[in-house]
Amino acid sequence: MTDYNNIARLLSDRPTDAASLDWLKKAHDAQLTLCAALEEIADSLPANINRQKCIYAAKSLIPLVNGVHRYEEETVFPLLERQASDNNELASSIARLKFEHVEDECFAEELTDTLTRLGSGDGTVNAEAAGYMLRGFFESIRRHIAFEQQFMLRADRLAS
Repeated sequence: MTDYNNIARLLSDRPTDAASLDWLKKAHDAQLTLCAALEEIADSLPANINRQKCIYAAKSLIPLVNGVHRYEEETVFPLLERQASDNNELASSIARLKFEHVEDECFAEELTDTLTRLGSGDGTVNAEAAGYMLRGFFESIRRHIAFEQQFMLRADRLAS
Protein backbone atom coordinates (compact mmCIF):
# COMPACT_ATOMS: atom_id res chain seq x y z
CA MET A 1 0.00 0.00 0.00
CA THR A 2 1.15 3.53 -0.67
CA ASP A 3 2.07 4.98 2.68
CA TYR A 4 1.62 8.51 3.91
CA ASN A 5 5.33 9.41 3.57
CA ASN A 6 5.45 8.37 -0.09
CA ILE A 7 2.36 10.46 -0.81
CA ALA A 8 3.82 13.46 1.00
CA ARG A 9 7.04 13.07 -1.03
CA LEU A 10 5.08 12.77 -4.29
CA LEU A 11 3.11 15.91 -3.52
CA SER A 12 6.20 17.86 -2.48
CA ASP A 13 7.87 16.89 -5.78
CA ARG A 14 4.97 18.31 -7.79
CA PRO A 15 6.34 20.38 -10.69
CA THR A 16 5.51 24.06 -10.49
CA ASP A 17 6.88 25.33 -13.77
CA ALA A 18 5.13 23.15 -16.37
CA ALA A 19 2.65 20.36 -16.87
CA SER A 20 4.38 17.02 -16.41
CA LEU A 21 2.79 13.85 -17.73
CA ASP A 22 5.44 11.86 -15.84
CA TRP A 23 4.47 13.38 -12.49
CA LEU A 24 0.77 13.02 -13.24
CA LYS A 25 1.28 9.34 -14.15
CA LYS A 26 3.01 8.78 -10.79
CA ALA A 27 0.17 10.60 -9.02
CA HIS A 28 -2.45 8.53 -10.85
CA ASP A 29 -0.52 5.37 -9.96
CA ALA A 30 -0.54 6.42 -6.29
CA GLN A 31 -4.30 7.04 -6.48
CA LEU A 32 -4.85 3.63 -8.10
CA THR A 33 -2.73 1.97 -5.41
CA LEU A 34 -4.84 3.66 -2.78
CA CYS A 35 -7.98 2.48 -4.60
CA ALA A 36 -6.64 -1.10 -4.43
CA ALA A 37 -6.12 -0.69 -0.67
CA LEU A 38 -9.66 0.67 -0.29
CA GLU A 39 -10.96 -2.32 -2.23
CA GLU A 40 -9.07 -4.66 0.12
CA ILE A 41 -10.64 -2.89 3.08
CA ALA A 42 -14.10 -3.21 1.53
CA ASP A 43 -13.49 -6.91 0.88
CA SER A 44 -12.42 -7.42 4.49
CA LEU A 45 -15.66 -6.07 5.95
CA PRO A 46 -17.16 -6.88 8.35
CA ALA A 47 -15.03 -9.48 10.12
CA ASN A 48 -11.41 -9.14 8.97
CA ILE A 49 -10.69 -5.42 9.10
CA ASN A 50 -7.03 -4.44 9.01
CA ARG A 51 -7.20 -1.45 11.32
CA GLN A 52 -3.73 -0.18 10.43
CA LYS A 53 -4.60 -0.20 6.71
CA CYS A 54 -7.72 1.85 7.51
CA ILE A 55 -5.65 4.44 9.41
CA TYR A 56 -3.07 4.70 6.60
CA ALA A 57 -5.82 5.08 4.03
CA ALA A 58 -7.56 7.72 6.16
CA LYS A 59 -4.31 9.71 6.50
CA SER A 60 -3.52 9.43 2.79
CA LEU A 61 -6.87 10.00 1.15
CA ILE A 62 -7.50 13.74 1.43
CA PRO A 63 -3.91 14.92 0.84
CA LEU A 64 -3.56 12.71 -2.24
CA VAL A 65 -6.94 13.48 -3.81
CA ASN A 66 -6.76 17.21 -3.11
CA GLY A 67 -3.09 17.47 -4.14
CA VAL A 68 -3.64 15.79 -7.50
CA HIS A 69 -6.76 17.86 -8.13
CA ARG A 70 -4.93 21.11 -7.37
CA TYR A 71 -2.19 20.20 -9.82
CA GLU A 72 -4.68 19.36 -12.54
CA GLU A 73 -6.73 22.51 -11.93
CA GLU A 74 -3.79 24.91 -11.57
CA THR A 75 -1.43 23.47 -14.19
CA VAL A 76 -2.94 20.91 -16.55
CA PHE A 77 -6.45 22.22 -17.11
CA PRO A 78 -5.38 25.81 -17.89
CA LEU A 79 -3.06 24.46 -20.58
CA LEU A 80 -5.86 22.35 -22.02
CA GLU A 81 -8.33 25.25 -21.77
CA ARG A 82 -6.06 27.45 -23.86
CA GLN A 83 -6.12 24.74 -26.51
CA ALA A 84 -9.88 24.24 -26.09
CA SER A 85 -10.84 27.76 -27.06
CA ASP A 86 -12.29 26.39 -30.28
CA ASN A 87 -13.11 22.88 -29.01
CA ASN A 88 -16.43 22.77 -27.16
CA GLU A 89 -16.14 19.05 -26.45
CA LEU A 90 -12.79 19.46 -24.69
CA ALA A 91 -14.03 22.50 -22.78
CA SER A 92 -17.11 20.56 -21.68
CA SER A 93 -14.96 17.63 -20.55
CA ILE A 94 -12.74 19.91 -18.47
CA ALA A 95 -15.80 21.44 -16.81
CA ARG A 96 -17.11 17.96 -16.02
CA LEU A 97 -13.79 16.89 -14.51
CA LYS A 98 -13.69 19.99 -12.31
CA PHE A 99 -17.18 19.18 -11.04
CA GLU A 100 -16.12 15.60 -10.35
CA HIS A 101 -13.17 16.94 -8.37
CA VAL A 102 -15.55 18.76 -6.03
CA GLU A 103 -17.67 15.63 -5.59
CA ASP A 104 -14.60 13.43 -5.02
CA GLU A 105 -13.19 15.80 -2.41
CA CYS A 106 -16.46 15.87 -0.47
CA PHE A 107 -16.73 12.08 -0.69
CA ALA A 108 -13.09 11.74 0.46
CA GLU A 109 -13.88 13.75 3.61
CA GLU A 110 -16.79 11.45 4.50
CA LEU A 111 -14.76 8.36 3.69
CA THR A 112 -11.84 9.57 5.81
CA ASP A 113 -14.16 9.81 8.80
CA THR A 114 -15.46 6.28 8.19
CA LEU A 115 -11.93 4.87 7.72
CA THR A 116 -10.75 6.59 10.90
CA ARG A 117 -13.66 5.07 12.80
CA LEU A 118 -12.95 1.62 11.35
CA GLY A 119 -9.26 1.99 12.17
CA SER A 120 -9.99 2.94 15.75
CA GLY A 121 -12.18 -0.14 16.21
CA ASP A 122 -15.48 1.73 16.39
CA GLY A 123 -18.03 -1.07 16.43
CA THR A 124 -20.90 1.26 15.57
CA VAL A 125 -19.79 1.61 11.94
CA ASN A 126 -22.31 -0.06 9.63
CA ALA A 127 -20.07 -2.44 7.69
CA GLU A 128 -22.48 -2.77 4.77
CA ALA A 129 -22.78 1.00 4.36
CA ALA A 130 -19.00 1.41 4.71
CA GLY A 131 -18.45 -1.21 2.01
CA TYR A 132 -20.80 0.56 -0.39
CA MET A 133 -19.13 3.87 0.41
CA LEU A 134 -15.65 2.48 -0.23
CA ARG A 135 -16.68 0.81 -3.49
CA GLY A 136 -18.50 3.91 -4.72
CA PHE A 137 -15.44 6.03 -4.08
CA PHE A 138 -12.74 3.83 -5.58
CA GLU A 139 -14.80 2.97 -8.65
CA SER A 140 -15.46 6.66 -9.27
CA ILE A 141 -11.76 7.51 -8.94
CA ARG A 142 -10.77 4.68 -11.29
CA ARG A 143 -13.26 5.84 -13.93
CA HIS A 144 -12.10 9.45 -13.56
CA ILE A 145 -8.44 8.50 -14.03
CA ALA A 146 -9.23 6.26 -17.00
CA PHE A 147 -11.12 9.09 -18.70
CA GLU A 148 -8.33 11.58 -18.07
CA GLN A 149 -5.66 9.23 -19.36
CA GLN A 150 -7.57 8.16 -22.44
CA PHE A 151 -9.05 11.45 -23.58
CA MET A 152 -7.49 14.39 -21.79
CA LEU A 153 -3.88 13.73 -20.90
CA ARG A 154 -2.41 12.58 -24.15
CA ALA A 155 1.00 14.03 -24.97
CA ASP A 156 -0.35 15.71 -28.10
CA ARG A 157 -2.86 17.67 -26.02
CA LEU A 158 -0.28 18.76 -23.45
CA ALA A 159 2.28 20.02 -25.92
CA SER A 160 2.59 23.71 -25.19
